[in-house]
Amino acid sequence: MAKQDENAAGPQHGDDLAGAFGRNVRRRREEADLTLEQLSTQSSVSRAMLSKVERGEKSPTIGVASKIAHALDVSLSDLVGAPAAAASGVAVVMRKSERPAFRDPETGFERHIVSAAPGAGRAEMVFHHLPAQVSTGLLPAYPAGTEKQLVVLEGALTVAIGGISETLNAGDSLFFQADADHGFANRTNAPCEYIMVISRRT
Repeated sequence: MAKQDENAAGPQHGDDLAGAFGRNVRRRREEADLTLEQLSTQSSVSRAMLSKVERGEKSPTIGVASKIAHALDVSLSDLVGAPAAAASGVAVVMRKSERPAFRDPETGFERHIVSAAPGAGRAEMVFHHLPAQVSTGLLPAYPAGTEKQLVVLEGALTVAIGGISETLNAGDSLFFQADADHGFANRTNAPCEYIMVISRRT
């Protein structure tokens, strides 16, 4: 049996991640029949940055990546490269080494898709790694009807939602409506890891 990569992030690294993300951004932009200028206006991300992202020359921060996803009306997982939906009645296994991952090049924040087939239902599960003294900053609001639930696995996490701040410790859980700007911060000197479930009511 081939030995699998035991690192937290899957088989793609560095340029591979940036290249895959960029190709997905370009494909989604073309499907939406948008020019770079139009996407720049809708996302508030500069045309130069978008061009570098699409060519795989620049890995965006989590804030920039979220703005692009929202402007394209897709999930961040769609741009990272989520696994395909499972066919009815079929069990799908995704090994740790196969997780599609996003890494913020400036902060080291990592977002791993851990749903084996996120398109098969209304919920998606992701794993987040937030290094010591790192914040995602405020992320844009999701469409109405989007809900998030999370449980902290390790460390302490501070969540800001619409002017309210809550600090969670290992084992603590939180549910919130994600249709307001929100952000996540690790204000300690140790890493924080948490699992999040994103669901969309129809």
